[in-house]
Amino acid sequence: MKPPAARVLLVEDDPALQLMLRYNLDKLGYRVEAETDGEAALEKLEQFRPDVLVLDWMLPGMSGIDLCRRIRSNPQLRDVPVLMLTARSDEQDSIQGLDSGADDYIVKPCSIEALDARLRALLRRVQGTHDVLSFADLRLDLQTHRAERNSRALTLGPTEFRLLEFFMRNPRRVFSRDDLLQKVWGANVHVELRTIDVHIRRLRRALNEGDEPDFVRTVRSAGYALDDTA
Repeated sequence: MKPPAARVLLVEDDPALQLMLRYNLDKLGYRVEAETDGEAALEKLEQFRPDVLVLDWMLPGMSGIDLCRRIRSNPQLRDVPVLMLTARSDEQDSIQGLDSGADDYIVKPCSIEALDARLRALLRRVQGTHDVLSFADLRLDLQTHRAERNSRALTLGPTEFRLLEFFMRNPRRVFSRDDLLQKVWGANVHVELRTIDVHIRRLRRALNEGDEPDFVRTVRSAGYALDDTA
């Protein structure tokens, strides 16, 4: 299974094919952004950090091969998995695509099921080497201790970070203050239950900006949950 709301940047210059791929990937639960050329994709990558990049080989201006090389030379982007999507089926083309830094290569036309399977395999591979939690547009990197929402860096205190980690490991489940006290603070730590409310408020302030929905749901007489449903 892929992480919830895995983020995909699709770079495809054929409008009909881009529309079809985006529609089907959206239906499969991916969060998709799309561009039609390499320069626009590089600009998008400054604000949108995808979990995987689906990249057409033949692009106007900068080719997919050149774009892949640019990504691999950028320390901030070099670990983004790249799936090359192309009509070129010659073995030497496949080798060139992989040598440019692509992680996988699929020849079009391909079924959406085949594309989904390749994407899930790439996401599993990344998860196996880098402990990252995802929920809706939230991303928590446990190795670098960084948190993001919609690619925006979040400033969290140590307790808020642990709270968010616990919620993201147990999404949509309601936990009482006693539950949170036991699971996040530990059984041998003395904390007033109302102190948990303070940290929940701090977490909310850190997560929410502008008109972003509040994912920390208060359930009256029951507790709190991380929930992206209305």
